[in-house]
Order: sequence, then structure tokens, then C-alpha cells
Amino acid sequence: MDRNAFIRRLLDAAAERGVAGEICCERGESFEVSVKNGEIHQYSVADSAGLGFRVLKDGHTGTASTQILDKDALAQLMDGAIENADLVESKDEQFMYPGDESYPDLNLYNPEIGAMDAAVKIDMAKRLERLALDQDPRITQVEDCAVFSSTGERMLTNTLGLHVSMKSALLGGYVCVVARDGEKVNTGMKVFFTMKPDEVDLEAVAKAAAKEALDGLDGAPVPSGKYRVLLKNDVAGALLATFSGVFSADNAQRGLSRLKGREGEIVAAGCVTLTDDPHRLDSAASAPFDGEGVATRVKAVVENGRLNTLLHNLKTARKQGVETTANAARASYAAGVGVAPTNFFFAPSDTGFDAMVERVGDGLLITELQGMHAGANAVTGDFSLAAKGFKIEGGRVASPVNQITVAGNFYELLKDVETVGSDLEFRAPGTSCFGSPCLLISGLSVAGKAE
Repeated sequence: MDRNAFIRRLLDAAAERGVAGEICCERGESFEVSVKNGEIHQYSVADSAGLGFRVLKDGHTGTASTQILDKDALAQLMDGAIENADLVESKDEQFMYPGDESYPDLNLYNPEIGAMDAAVKIDMAKRLERLALDQDPRITQVEDCAVFSSTGERMLTNTLGLHVSMKSALLGGYVCVVARDGEKVNTGMKVFFTMKPDEVDLEAVAKAAAKEALDGLDGAPVPSGKYRVLLKNDVAGALLATFSGVFSADNAQRGLSRLKGREGEIVAAGCVTLTDDPHRLDSAASAPFDGEGVATRVKAVVENGRLNTLLHNLKTARKQGVETTANAARASYAAGVGVAPTNFFFAPSDTGFDAMVERVGDGLLITELQGMHAGANAVTGDFSLAAKGFKIEGGRVASPVNQITVAGNFYELLKDVETVGSDLEFRAPGTSCFGSPCLLISGLSVAGKAE
């Protein structure tokens, strides 16, 4: 059955059954190729399309989904969604949205990405591997090297009058290298993603990965103690990604965040502003509307240390008596509605990296944290993580450091930020992007070698 005809019949059926109905349609294409020793190691191409149906009945929602649009699917979706709504035991009232008068005009789609031939992307991956190996004789191996692309379309429509759609496209890749010097071994990695294929600098990507691996070859532990610490931009972004759930109103209302009820309070140092920006280019997390069809907007979640708001969808906002922040999230057309950031980042200052190092004086530059899933408690904020980096002596980067463990608490870390750098960089786990410049922390506990 034609998709538009299927949608009309499904929404008409919802009205006849006396329930509000909402449809989320998605279409997408994904490509990824990884190479090893100049040859294709893994190759995947996938086309996906599906339709998710959500009903609102007596304040509860139920969902069902399909990839087949035929007469049988119409009945199965309707019956399945209503049955699921009837089974909901939560007392939280759910909502559907009739739409906004206008939406941000975002250009998130570049047809050049969808038109790129597979051979071009395969050649990019092979060139990236060669460039990485050519950086230095001590780069002896490329562990992982891949190029990927995705294009997608999402449409939301419901019986209340909502009808919005968007298209997106992104190209990306990564390389992970191994450096060896005798028995000393270290790794380095660099990731890129962009909407503009002609701006990809594979040489710069390879050079950054190799430099990270080579610079840390002679690492050794430092004595245990409390150190002034400069977190490298991608490390700070990784910490933010790990603990981003504490800014979710849904988590706060379920007792899973210490920020519950603290709007308007100082929760971080005055130099800290945390922004959620769904309008950034070169990001798969950007969108003109959220998972419920609400027009998105840029907002400072924390501004100059003060918590302005948690992140809300319609349900959590109504429960708290505030407006939604348009952070309703759906992982896919078949998923339910949750809460998640979009492009979430520490706002940068105009202080460059070298100036940040100078401000440390004596301390540590942390360039890598390991074991986020096992060594971080996303509820309490506590973390204890294996780390690598460098000593900072007299305001200059000195010898490499490894075999140490850095411990602290994310809530306290926010208060202990002395200075925010200018070198904002984004990383993209899952469906959200997290960014940060380097952050100077006044003190973190480090476990290393005994005195």
C-alpha cells in the first residue's frame, strides 16, 4: 500500500476508535567500510524503513510498529497499540502535541553524501590507513580504520494536526593506531564527522591519531596524591556524556539525579555554562523538532554556574509545571518517548590550550580515561577511571604519564572548574553529541605509584 494512503487510513481509524493517534515514519541508508592492511576488512550497506504508531488513550500511550504497509498491518498496529496503552500502570499522564506555528529552518541534508559512490568511501578508508602508517616508523599497526555515512528522513504526524518532517546526512570515519618503541606500546585515535565531504582532511586525522600514540610512548605513573588537572577536550566531553543523565528531568523525577528540585541554584563554577543546541550543523543529533514534534530551541541548561532547567519532554514538563525544553527523544520509529540532550556541551571561552597549560602550573594533563561503564556511577556521580596523560611542570607539558587512576565526583567536578578553554570539540556516542573544550580542575585524586 502507498505510504501516504496507509497513514491516512491509520489516522482515520484512530479517530473512529476515539483515540489520538501519532505516526513516526523513518527511512534511512547507512554505509560503513573498515580496512586492514590495505584491504577491505568489513563492509556493510543497509537500507531501513519503518513506521511506528502511538495512541493516546485515557492519558496513557501504547505503541506498535511495522515495516510492512498492508491491510493486515493496519489492524495489527491499531489493536497492538491500544492493548499496550491499556496495560500501562504508570500514573504519569502522557501527551501528544498539535504542532507549532513555525519551526527552525535547518539545512541538515547534503545530497553529495547520499550520491557518494561506495568506491570513493572505500578509497578514503584505504588512504586514511596509509597516511596513518606513514606518519612515523614507530607507527607499526593500524588497529581500526573505517569510513561511514548515513542519510535519513523522519516524519511525524498525528490526529491533532501535527505534520513535520526532516532529512539529514552525515559522513564520518576514525582511525586507531599503535605505536611501538622496543617494548613500549601506546595507542592513539581520532574521529571525524561532517556534512561537507570536500572539507575532510585525512592527513590531519592521521596526524592527530599518530601524535597521540607517539607522545605517550614513555609513560610512567606519578606518585599518588591530589593534583591540579587539565582535562583534554575529548576527555571532558566523554565525562559529560557519561553523566549527562543527571540533567534529565525524567531521571530526576525518578530519584536518579541529585539535581532534582535545584533549578535556580548554583551547581557549578561561575565559568561553567552547559548548552544544549539542537541546531548545530555536522551533527546527527540536530533537528528542527523533537521526538514529540515540538519545535527545538537552543538553551543554557547551566548558565554561569546556575542551573536554569533540566531537560524535559511533554510528560516531565507537565508533571513539574513547566514548559518542555523540546528534548523528547526516540531512538527509532519503534521506540517510546524518553528524554535526552541533543548537542550538549561546555560553552568555550577565549583561552587557548597553551594558556590553559600555563595556568595549571604544576599538575597533570589527562588525555585518556578508560572504563567509563564500569568505573562511573551515573547516579551518585562518583568515578574512578584508569587514565593516561602528561605531567605539567612550570606551566609546560612535560613527560608522559600512564598506569594511574583518576577519581572524583562529577557534581563536585562541576564546582571545581577553574577555567574553561577555547578548543571545543564534539564526540558522538549513540544518538546525541557531547562536546567540551579543555577544562582546568582545581583538584582530583590520583592513584599512581607509592612514594
